[in-house]
Amino acid sequence: MITKVAIQGIKGAFHEEAAVKYYKNKKIEIVPCVTFSELTEAVENGKADTGIMAVENTIAGSILPNYSLIENSDLRITGEIYIRIVQNLIGNTENINNIKEVYSHPMALYQCGSFFKNHPGIRLIESFDTAISAKHIADSGEKNTAAVASSFAAKRYNLKIIAKNIEDNKLNYTRFFELKRKPDKKPEKINKASVCFTLSNKKGSLASILSVLAYYEINLHKIQSHPIIGKPWKYSFYADLVFDSKKKYKQAKKAVIPLTTNFKVLGEYKESNKSLTKLHKTIKNKIS
Repeated sequence: MITKVAIQGIKGAFHEEAAVKYYKNKKIEIVPCVTFSELTEAVENGKADTGIMAVENTIAGSILPNYSLIENSDLRITGEIYIRIVQNLIGNTENINNIKEVYSHPMALYQCGSFFKNHPGIRLIESFDTAISAKHIADSGEKNTAAVASSFAAKRYNLKIIAKNIEDNKLNYTRFFELKRKPDKKPEKINKASVCFTLSNKKGSLASILSVLAYYEINLHKIQSHPIIGKPWKYSFYADLVFDSKKKYKQAKKAVIPLTTNFKVLGEYKESNKSLTKLHKTIKNKIS
């Protein structure tokens, strides 16, 4: 059985790499989407069985609009994966001396600032996406232009890697959610939940919630505030909760709900086996 997976971007994007790694034991068909909104719509209307969406990066931070998309959809978070973002200079030649122009997403170019300082003769040109840049270079066949993209994109478009690992920060990771239409059954093996809620104007309301979570031994991995559109100076909160006991999690959730308004569970799922902490240790060992 083939699983249709919606991603933001075209084939060769980091989203496709995340999807391939997440579904490594399954046959998948990629459903490219131009925007994140289109991605959620593709899953909601059945064009795709599931979606892989970036929600957080260790350098750029949270992609808050994507949390809002999930909150306002009928989708549920059913899993997560972290991948390391490795940038490479790729093109139709292996000789960097031939390269006059390099195309890529502005963030990718920014992440490789030190590399390009050592090659001042190369003109940097911003584009919409790393994978689109790679495809453009492949389609053109030109040997004096290149792209900054992943080795995954290089393989996808049959391009040569001119320079490997040219990003400044080697500890650059992106977290992706798996999104599905509301499942009929909740997964049995869960130890993580993503929730959102708003608070009353009462003093100490957030502190009360944190106290409840601590009492039930719930680890707060993340909490992020987000302005509520149309309600100046009002905020909603997105939080990731990690727990060892499903029973204590349910008790904590029951105790927290009366302290909040508009409490919503975005998803209950199993924490990624390759947590960010483990990935950091692996990369640090390689670097050292």
